[in-house]
Amino acid sequence: MRELKTYEGSPAAEAGVGKDPVNEPMIRHWCEAMGDANPAYSGPDAVAPPTMLQAWTMGGLSGHGGAGRSAAYDALFGLLDGAGFTSVVATDCEQEYLRPLRPGDLITFDAVIESVSAQKTTKLGTGHFVTTRMDVRANGEPAGTHRFRILKYAPARSRPRGAPSGKQPPARPRPVINRDNAGFWAGVERGQLLVQRCADCRTLRFPWLPGCNGCGSPRWDTVEASGDGTVFSYVVMHHPPFPAFDPPYAVGLVELAEGVRMISNVVGVPADEVRIGMPVRVEYRQVEKDLVLPVFRAVPGSVD
Repeated sequence: MRELKTYEGSPAAEAGVGKDPVNEPMIRHWCEAMGDANPAYSGPDAVAPPTMLQAWTMGGLSGHGGAGRSAAYDALFGLLDGAGFTSVVATDCEQEYLRPLRPGDLITFDAVIESVSAQKTTKLGTGHFVTTRMDVRANGEPAGTHRFRILKYAPARSRPRGAPSGKQPPARPRPVINRDNAGFWAGVERGQLLVQRCADCRTLRFPWLPGCNGCGSPRWDTVEASGDGTVFSYVVMHHPPFPAFDPPYAVGLVELAEGVRMISNVVGVPADEVRIGMPVRVEYRQVEKDLVLPVFRAVPGSVD
């Protein structure tokens, strides 16, 4: 631990330069991917979404050449690898915004190893949290700070698949039910997929919210969705393993016939056969005695 602490304050990256100036095409792609139509991000006085702060510093597949990770950062990882902490997972990040970024701004940055934690034990395994702080500048002026935290760990030993554990199978994680979404989960219990509808502008919305993000009205009612949809996007989860889930499994962003999108499991086909555009239909799965969840089953004949 004493040796690890000597790396705190050492540079993680120096004299980094963004591969491209802040530019409208990247802003447009980001907004389309995020579904963000805020007018502040387009037009002659456009600014970049603040959460793009790190995007302008990324080196892509080819990296940043000589301005990549520092020797100190590589040495720190080598020390952790040598101690058996060979796996890595990103845990969280924090961003602070000091000024808007506008098309044409030239981005430069430096990063420092801010902290290395004492040894911690998590469900993934035992290791150390490493936090780096990146200071981002636009045309030489401070523009923001990005803190990024990872866990370098030795994976916990897992029980071989199929081996008896002598314990009850782990419970499925419970959805967070509150005043804003209780009506949705009550509908699921009845076998209904309910979508909120603004009582003023009639805009449909999902997930459930206390007010309309179109006109701001707090008044709403519900419509029952048909349950038909298509896979808009998806990921196949292999790792890390979670109790009560058996990887690989597909998590899909499903676009309902009514136009709203929701996230759930895609079932009925092997995970590696899920495709964008695949037609699916909701079904209600009793995963535990007191827990019903909506999942989406591939429509028969939709897979070649």
